[in-house]
Amino acid sequence: MAAHLKKRVYEEFSKVVQLPQEEAPAKKLRLTKPSKSAALHIDLCKASNPTDALQYLLHFARSSVEAESVEGVVRILLEHYYKEQDNSVRLKIASLIGLLSKTQNFNPESILDDTLNTFNTEKSHQVLAQLLDTLLVIGTQLPESLIVRHRLIEVAYKHLSDTYFGVRNKCLQLLGCLGNVDTPLNKDGQGLVPAVIGGSAPGVSGGVCVRDAQSLISDYFADQDPRVRTAAIKAMLQLHERGLKIQQTIYDQACQLLCDDYEQVRSAAVQMVWVLSQLYPESIVPIPSSNEQVRLVDDSFGKISHMVSDGSWVVRVQAAKTLGNMLQVSPHFLEQTLDKKLMSDLRRKRTAHERAKELYASGEFSSGRKWADDAPKEKVDTSAVNLIASGACGAFVHGLEDEMYEVRIAAVDALSALAQSSASFAEKCLDFLVDMFNDEIEEVRLQSIHVLRQISTNITLREDQLDTVLAVLEDSSRDIREALHELLCFTNVSTKECIQLALLELLKNLTKYPTDRNSVWKCLKFLGCRHPTLVLPLVPELLSTHPYFHTPEPDMDDPAYIAVLVLVFNAAQSCPTMTALFSDHTFRHYTYLRDSLSHLVPPLRLPGRTQAPGVSGIEGSGSVESAQLFLQQSLSRISTIHNLQDPGAQDLLNFTIRDLQRLGELQTELAGAADFSATYLRCQLLLTKALQEKLWTMAVPLCLKHNAMATAAAKQMLEETYKLEFLYSGLENRQVATIHHVRLQAKALQLVLTARTRRGVEPLISVCEKFLQEVESFQRLFVVELPHLQESFVGKLLDLSPKLSACKPGELVKILQTTLRQSGFLNLKLPKQVQRASATIIEPTGESDNPLRFTSGLVVALDIDATLEHVQDPHNTVKVQVLYPDGQSHVIQPKPGDFRSPGPHRHRLITQVYLSHSAWTEACQIEVRLLLAYSSSRLCKAVWSDSSTEGLQPAEGATEGTIPFGKPVKVFIMPKPARR
Repeated sequence: MAAHLKKRVYEEFSKVVQLPQEEAPAKKLRLTKPSKSAALHIDLCKASNPTDALQYLLHFARSSVEAESVEGVVRILLEHYYKEQDNSVRLKIASLIGLLSKTQNFNPESILDDTLNTFNTEKSHQVLAQLLDTLLVIGTQLPESLIVRHRLIEVAYKHLSDTYFGVRNKCLQLLGCLGNVDTPLNKDGQGLVPAVIGGSAPGVSGGVCVRDAQSLISDYFADQDPRVRTAAIKAMLQLHERGLKIQQTIYDQACQLLCDDYEQVRSAAVQMVWVLSQLYPESIVPIPSSNEQVRLVDDSFGKISHMVSDGSWVVRVQAAKTLGNMLQVSPHFLEQTLDKKLMSDLRRKRTAHERAKELYASGEFSSGRKWADDAPKEKVDTSAVNLIASGACGAFVHGLEDEMYEVRIAAVDALSALAQSSASFAEKCLDFLVDMFNDEIEEVRLQSIHVLRQISTNITLREDQLDTVLAVLEDSSRDIREALHELLCFTNVSTKECIQLALLELLKNLTKYPTDRNSVWKCLKFLGCRHPTLVLPLVPELLSTHPYFHTPEPDMDDPAYIAVLVLVFNAAQSCPTMTALFSDHTFRHYTYLRDSLSHLVPPLRLPGRTQAPGVSGIEGSGSVESAQLFLQQSLSRISTIHNLQDPGAQDLLNFTIRDLQRLGELQTELAGAADFSATYLRCQLLLTKALQEKLWTMAVPLCLKHNAMATAAAKQMLEETYKLEFLYSGLENRQVATIHHVRLQAKALQLVLTARTRRGVEPLISVCEKFLQEVESFQRLFVVELPHLQESFVGKLLDLSPKLSACKPGELVKILQTTLRQSGFLNLKLPKQVQRASATIIEPTGESDNPLRFTSGLVVALDIDATLEHVQDPHNTVKVQVLYPDGQSHVIQPKPGDFRSPGPHRHRLITQVYLSHSAWTEACQIEVRLLLAYSSSRLCKAVWSDSSTEGLQPAEGATEGTIPFGKPVKVFIMPKPARR
């Protein structure tokens, strides 16, 4: 009864209180990738012959392996390695082990023991060489493990005596790449003596000190196989590159290798001799077969100079390049390389007193009956007593006359390096460099011109040398002619006849190649600046003036006359007395050219006349400093604007933009900063006009015109921000953040205008989400610059960020509208140097009325020649656009080979554009312009790589587009109908 009662109470209680039941634990699923090792094992087991196994291994080598699977794959490979009898399969397995050890985030030390065990059973020399190469890969992956390096070096020592050259090569390479140049370990694991290459370590017996290791490697300088000798020299050079000082004792061995029968050995020996000459330049070495001694650097210079006459052109190139790096050589040794005749001061001659003493000792005296019987009886063996090898005499002469143009280019480069360090040598090698202007290979001629340009500050050209130089102006290559113009800009000449000769040849060049006009004018500008006193006596003749008679006024449209005026006006800048020789029309022409070609004609102070426009004020003395001050004052005046809605803000912005534009026109040095500031202020002016009170207090149907104006302003602001970001170089992170801030303002304005013109909430949801993502992206990208943006539009938005993420689209639009109108003006802080990318199309000129005729349906080539200034990565960003009269547009990407770099921040585009169209009834103009392509993803990657949140991606998608830069050119074309 009691038990039954307890049961009833328990059932009633359980109905009231539901006890929770314990749920069975859920089974966890683990997704795993198919095992690489298992798949490889199955494939290798299926192989019935070595060929199939090789195919499976080759297929496996093309697939990727995760770091956690590498060790298992290596075990499978080694298991099959011991079973395989074919050498080629084992060699491929050894190669795969080395490849797998390079896997990222994998520690190859875990497979080191298994790899070392393969040496115990391997008999094939080729496989041993591959295994050693695998050990080299493992060792380079573990540079900090001293014990691993010791173990690998012990293996290298053990197999150095192998009969196969490949094994010895890899052993020497191991010694060079893994040899320890730091403090090693002793048997107790503590630091011992410095510079031990294979010092003792725990578990490793033996140890070879540096001197023993070097002597061991140098023993293989005399190996019977030339490939081993080459490997030994390279191993020694590798030790040197890793910080080990090579002993001077191997200098003689290295010199002997210069006479080796194989070119690879001689080429490596040249590098070894040069290294020793840099390590021990002042050491004294004896001259064979004489009692003389010379410095080691002079002796090595002579020996390397002798290699310029080597039978292999590869060795000759190596020797010529090496000579350019030997700047510590004595001047008389250096000058000997320009003369094929042996100088007497490079032989040791006995004095007359020493010769008389020898005659006295021999008992022979002159009787006077024979002619010259008292002449010295010594027989001089020039090959034995030369302080410099006879083959080294005239080394550069041999190099410059070599049959291989690679050797000639290397010799020219070496002359450039040595001439820049020695003014006397520069004067002596001038004739040889000028002679190279007549080389048959264009690349050699061009390099010679560039080299002479580099040393032009140390030399002055004679009239005969200048005549040879100016003959190159007849060259059909545009690159050659322009390089020569650049050379003449920085060349000093000796007489006024040289100036007259240079002017005459340049005018001939201008007549023959009218497209060289700008380059010739620039050349004459610098010639006049550098030689005012030589131009002064030529002025009456150049300007065709007469002391008594009036001469006819020349035509100002003649490019040759303009060239003469450019020369004279630039010389007059440093010669005040020259202006007294000018006629009346010369002053008028100066005023015209000063306005039209201000970059070529300098400001002059003309006596008794009012100064030319632009000479006073900002372009006077200290013009750059005064212009910089004016720019700073203009920007500081703008900083007084606290709010864009302040009265008078628009007028102040308009006046400042006008001043900055004029400043950029007058002062080219500050054109980039002035244009950048004016463009930024123009964006602020557009925003100010778009936020007028009238627009936002009236209904949309009542102010459609103002609404369209605000929409156009927002679109123009976006375009201007992309110009600010990608058209200017030298910007810092502060300026980039300011540009992105303006872009956010433009997008916020677009969002507000979209909400006013569209009905419904659905179209706004995605736009609002995208805008909030861009705000968040801005915060992450420019977190360092946020303290400078406190009172700006973005600063106020970030203060309201919790509210923005939760509000509805309508509320967000109201917040943006209010924030835009109440946000403060963000001052622009200019960086140190801002440069604007610019392009000038030289050809076609667009001045010809003669149409380019071609058959419709076919193509015609239009030559494009343009100069690019301050364009970053032009090979990928510069494009050519062709606009046809019917509205068609073609964009062409030039080839990388069409770009040349004549100077820093300067590029030259010389390409062809192919035109084609259907037949026209009459000739029409097409428009050719250059575009600068941009992608916002490039900048985001650059900024994010510097930030701490590198793994994140910006929310804004990559915006791509093109910006026209440079003045377009119009060309007449006439597609003719095809004849039937």
